[in-house]
Amino acid sequence: MPDREAHLRTLAERLMFSVEQTGDRFTFTRTADVSRPVREAGLTIDQAEELLETWKLRGPHGG
Repeated sequence: MPDREAHLRTLAERLMFSVEQTGDRFTFTRTADVSRPVREAGLTIDQAEELLETWKLRGPHGG
């Protein structure tokens, strides 16, 4: 799992998200290039990967 978390953090940084981890849950916040801050909290690692992959596919503005 450490490799998976490292990949997750690398992708989050590339997509301009800050990452906080509490136990096995993640919170992502993005304030760059969005009209209002985007915050997703309490995500499992699977949900976090899905969120970041969606942003990666949609481009810099996530939509």
